[in-house]
Amino acid sequence: MTTAPPGAPKRRHLTSGQRQNRAGLAFVTPTFLVVLVVVIIPILWTVLLAFQNARLVDIQGMSLFGNWSLDNFSKVFGSAGFWSSLSTTLIYTVGATAGSVLLGLIAALALRKPFRGRGVLRGSMLLPYVAPVVAVAFAWEVALSPQYGIVNEWGSKLLGWDDPIAFLSTRSYEVNVLGAHFDIPLALLTVIVFEIWRYFPFAFLFLLARLQAVPESLEEAARVDGATPTQRFRHILLPQLMPVMALLCVLRFIMTFNKFDDVYLLTGGGSGTDVVAVRVYDFLTARYDVGAAAAQALILAGVLVVLLGIYFMFFAKRVQEEGS
Repeated sequence: MTTAPPGAPKRRHLTSGQRQNRAGLAFVTPTFLVVLVVVIIPILWTVLLAFQNARLVDIQGMSLFGNWSLDNFSKVFGSAGFWSSLSTTLIYTVGATAGSVLLGLIAALALRKPFRGRGVLRGSMLLPYVAPVVAVAFAWEVALSPQYGIVNEWGSKLLGWDDPIAFLSTRSYEVNVLGAHFDIPLALLTVIVFEIWRYFPFAFLFLLARLQAVPESLEEAARVDGATPTQRFRHILLPQLMPVMALLCVLRFIMTFNKFDDVYLLTGGGSGTDVVAVRVYDFLTARYDVGAAAAQALILAGVLVVLLGIYFMFFAKRVQEEGS
């Protein structure tokens, strides 16, 4: 047994709890560093740029603490089309979120029970979600083209359309329903339909997994008691699905509210589809105004935080109570 030389500091023995804390810090540190570099630092940099007069050519020579002002925010709020783009973003987000979750629910209910070819259909349901967005956007552009699109070809032959319809470049289109004339935002509705079609498999996977976990004995008992399919869905399946549907609505709302690529690839933000994310890109690339683009990004994040706060304050608890 070796003894420490005289005057040497005594080695401190760590307790079991201290060793566990050090091991936990060792495991968490890599993740924290990744989050710091990928998430926290870019957010802080965006906040700094939002309060400075930053042009794209001035980025390299800028200091972290320059002349701070609120000029970028006043520029964004006073710019033409800001409030209309915000309302367009809300309509686009709510419509796409509700539609994708509803279509995912219908698909999950339709493919819940086993039948021949169910596996192939389940796999095909994922194609819109896993396919590259550039490819599917190009396919939609070709299909909806007023010159050579298959949709207008079918419409003229089967539905009797007199003139081809430019779905992606028509801001307002007049429709006649039972003698009444309505103007609908055609390009915006087309983009919403594309968003629903592309992302309903996301909801389909979650809802199908939850449906598979519902005990069959509950439905069997309700069937024996004479409950109709509608009653079984309303009183048995829907309460089981409510927490998952609420989570899906929150996730899809966040993702769609910040969506850029789908809208930009289909319409470029024109014809009434100028969502806020596209305006941020335009401020950055067309005007080379990094400060105004960062300010608009902060405004977008602030609106999203407010809307999610309202949801969690008034609806989240109620959804949890219905699902429990």
